[in-house]
Amino acid sequence: MNNPEAEIWPGKAYPLGACYDGFGTNFAVFSEVAQKVELCLFDADGTETRVTLPEVDGFVWHGYLPTAEPGQRYGYRVHGPHDPALGLRCNPTKLLLDPYAKAIDGHFDWEQSLFGYPFGNPDGRNDDDSAHAMPKSVVINPYFDWGVDRPPHREYADTVIYEAHVKGLTQTHPDIPDAIRGTYSAIAHPVIIDHLTALGATAIELMPVHHFANDSVLIERGLSNYWGYN
Repeated sequence: MNNPEAEIWPGKAYPLGACYDGFGTNFAVFSEVAQKVELCLFDADGTETRVTLPEVDGFVWHGYLPTAEPGQRYGYRVHGPHDPALGLRCNPTKLLLDPYAKAIDGHFDWEQSLFGYPFGNPDGRNDDDSAHAMPKSVVINPYFDWGVDRPPHREYADTVIYEAHVKGLTQTHPDIPDAIRGTYSAIAHPVIIDHLTALGATAIELMPVHHFANDSVLIERGLSNYWGYN
């Protein structure tokens, strides 16, 4: 639903994404062709409230919402030209993820509404609303107390990187408690640290750690992208 009375301030064009400052959240998204950008806010029950971003500077649409706190789910709808021959597919019936989102909630439901064109007609336009089938971007709290933890500042020439899958490295290890196998806590278990240290590793690269989409063909087969990509 539209909410023209929602209090939204001009905000700023940088940094891009949703940035919580302890009081509210600044939203900024780039579009060189948009004529209007709507910020779509979703309640816990999925109710949608739309607020038009009030300002644009250097093709960055932005606004500051003092009521938006960490945990707020959101997305964008972009109004503008629709000319597939020129690569322009603005369509406000399609909910868009924030490309700078720091967290994502939900998964894609692979159905016709996600696509900007009808199946079999790639130059056409599909106006089925996609919000119900889309994951949502999420505002996060960037403030974290790291305690006494500090970056090691090891020279890159002296760095040995060990790439690992969290589940694959720890799920069946007999010396790790069952309750934490396959989790980040298992990576920090002394038996894993000792193993990596004995190998001479000085850093660990974990994959996947970001949200990723499983291809529809894999979902149909009951499979997933184990490493987060195909």
